[in-house]
Amino acid sequence: MKLICNQSELNQHLSLVSRVVPSRPSHPVLANVLLCASAEHQQISLTGFDLSLGVQTSFGAQVEQEGKLTLPAKLLSDIVSRLPEGQITLDDSEDEMVTLTCSSGRYQMRGMGAEEFPELPSISDAEVTLLPVDALTEGLRGSLFATSGDESKQVLTGVHLTAEADGLEFAATDGHRLAVVQTVETDGDASDQRSLDVTVPAKALRELERMIQINPGSLAVAVKFDQGQLVCEWANQRLTSRLLEGQYPNYRQLIPRQFTRQMTVERRLFVGTLERIGVLADQKNSIVKLTLDGAKQQIVLSVEAQDVGNGREAIPAQISGEDLEIAFNVRYLLEGLKAFNTTDVQMQFNAATSPSVLNPVGGMKMTYLVMPVQVRS
Repeated sequence: MKLICNQSELNQHLSLVSRVVPSRPSHPVLANVLLCASAEHQQISLTGFDLSLGVQTSFGAQVEQEGKLTLPAKLLSDIVSRLPEGQITLDDSEDEMVTLTCSSGRYQMRGMGAEEFPELPSISDAEVTLLPVDALTEGLRGSLFATSGDESKQVLTGVHLTAEADGLEFAATDGHRLAVVQTVETDGDASDQRSLDVTVPAKALRELERMIQINPGSLAVAVKFDQGQLVCEWANQRLTSRLLEGQYPNYRQLIPRQFTRQMTVERRLFVGTLERIGVLADQKNSIVKLTLDGAKQQIVLSVEAQDVGNGREAIPAQISGEDLEIAFNVRYLLEGLKAFNTTDVQMQFNAATSPSVLNPVGGMKMTYLVMPVQVRS
């Protein structure tokens, strides 16, 4: 195998596949990245795989002699990222020793045969669902942050994705909060007769989000799923992931249909105040108290961090309904508010012990439910 490629392109694509290479692989070859060079297409493909999550990405190169082999992912990535910009030549004419030549010198590393590297799963005859990149990006941004990190509740470590004729719905919950994003289709052809009802690991979707941001190259992602496996393909990119097993909670029944109190507040002002007051909250238990004052049309944010100090700020808001004191984990509020993309946000309440719901005013269609924290007076 012999090829010439651009350092920055090789580095960018290596950074995508290296993230899924396991640090403690079950088999030595899985610590490597698979490199395939095609003379016919004048293209290089790189693959990383941990037997659960796989990423494959391709880019153009000058391939003088085609071939395939695997190279240590971390070592290759560390070297390539530090090489000067410009052309790199890869040559494996010596027995399993690959020579990288750049303008300033050369490096050699030992590879392993490609025949030991497992193939990424493929789904041949499943229905293809085309997901618009804009809708996919919006849905992931508004849901991924609310997934659980607790592996004992495995189904909650993913995003539940449903697709119907009129759009996509993304749902994520960790048991303390729930984020639901509905994206409206603009391309009628892309959503014809499709159905999708799967729970995808958050790790896989974070990689998908990252790959789309770095190298979009397409208006839609083709998605296929079958027998516990998901395959996403677009442009010269491919991601495969196992699906999470188990029944996802019926989250729609958790969202209250009616509320007795409501406030509308400027989102950035609310976020800035929460971040300041959160400095004290983080010293103790991360709890911030909101006091709705209908007479003054303001909300008071306060923190009592025993043995540390306390803080209090008031900001204007449009409030309807009776006054209320309610407490939340400050991080839960901030993460939801930062996922919104609108100027104003609406927050609805019933009582100090029942869930509250935040919605962006205009813009994206997102519902964010947060459970309050009970505090002793």
